[in-house]
Amino acid sequence: MKRTETRELAFRLIYSSEVQKEMEQEQVELYLQENEIKQKAEVEYINQVYGGIKEHKGEIEGLIASNLKEKWTMERISKINRAILKLAIFELVYAKLPYKVVINEAVELAKKYGDDSSKAFVNGILASIVKEKNLNQEE
Repeated sequence: MKRTETRELAFRLIYSSEVQKEMEQEQVELYLQENEIKQKAEVEYINQVYGGIKEHKGEIEGLIASNLKEKWTMERISKINRAILKLAIFELVYAKLPYKVVINEAVELAKKYGDDSSKAFVNGILASIVKEKNLNQEE
């Protein structure tokens, strides 16, 4: 399975946790089984992403909130966009993946799962975070 497909499965797990508010490790294991995710690298990536987002939830949500336009709140962001942003921010800030790849993948998820404005919204927030955190110095 390609990393793009694995990332999409990770996004769907994160989205599920947004809907359910909290998810136990047993539910993550069940998700992996139901989606027939068996390759070690895929299981490790999904567990790393899910665990990392859970561990750094406050910082990740703080980055989203601080980059919203005036009068916007976290509650106003759709669960889909929130899940995409959390995944992308984890990959940018904690997994230190190249920002161009992360933003491109996040925008593709927004096109596929979000509404008409999701693509621009996700791109704008992530571009702002890349600039704020000076993550564009990788090249």
